[in-house]
Amino acid sequence: MKYQVIKTYGNETGHSCAFRQWRADSHCNLIHGYALGFEITFEAEELDDRNWVIDFGDLGVLKKWLKEMFDHTTVVAFDDPHLELFEDLNSKNLIDLRLLENVGCEAFAEAVYLFCKMEFEDLRVKVKSVRVFEHGANSAVFGNF
Repeated sequence: MKYQVIKTYGNETGHSCAFRQWRADSHCNLIHGYALGFEITFEAEELDDRNWVIDFGDLGVLKKWLKEMFDHTTVVAFDDPHLELFEDLNSKNLIDLRLLENVGCEAFAEAVYLFCKMEFEDLRVKVKSVRVFEHGANSAVFGNF
């Protein structure tokens, strides 16, 4: 049996992020954005000496990283054919540019998962999954199922 806890940073927490999925054959290849939400599930087979899976108070580094990555930022892929234009906009302080290997909810969920795994996973605590919400109807999950 495993214990699980879920830390949620809802769409109302202000992670207003613009991005484009340049490979899309739809309007998603245009710059668009959402107030993203995040749901991170941690699990452990045993609780710590306080009877917790993880101390939510220790997640400040995650909250800070999410703000740095996804709050009033523009995220594009390293191989975006218009990367030079985005870099120019960034140099003129017209956008706050973030680069990722891939762009979209699935890629954002993977990036958050990998960050949490690096920061919080140990012999007892594991990161099970990360869900990223664009809004109430669209979300993506990346995890260890």
